Amino acid sequence: QVQLVESGGGLVQPGGTLRLSCVASGNIFSDMIMRWHRQAPGKQRELVATITQSGSTYYDDFVKGRFTISRDSAKNTVYLQMNTLKPEDTAVYYCNAIVALRSYWGQGTQVTVSS
Repeated sequence: QVQLVESGGGLVQPGGTLRLSCVASGNIFSDMIMRWHRQAPGKQRELVATITQSGSTYYDDFVKGRFTISRDSAKNTVYLQMNTLKPEDTAVYYCNAIVALRSYWGQGTQVTVSS
């Protein structure tokens, strides 16, 4: 079993920044592919960013150049640095770990971008 705990969400003005954190426990962090997804009200959950075990990163087009995913193996933590936030980035953001062919989810953290 893998447990994921997100933090760092909140209310921010357009153009602002936030950094989300996700602490993983219960398995070897270095074996995990880590992802951030988000789900806006009335919309399907969508993949935002991925970081592999080796540190390769992938982003969806709508966040490329604004968001950065990173991982700290010493802290078993994955981060999502979000810059130049837009109102359309408002959503619940979920941390996702994939390891040993299984997928695990955190409880989500709310990000609201509004003036």
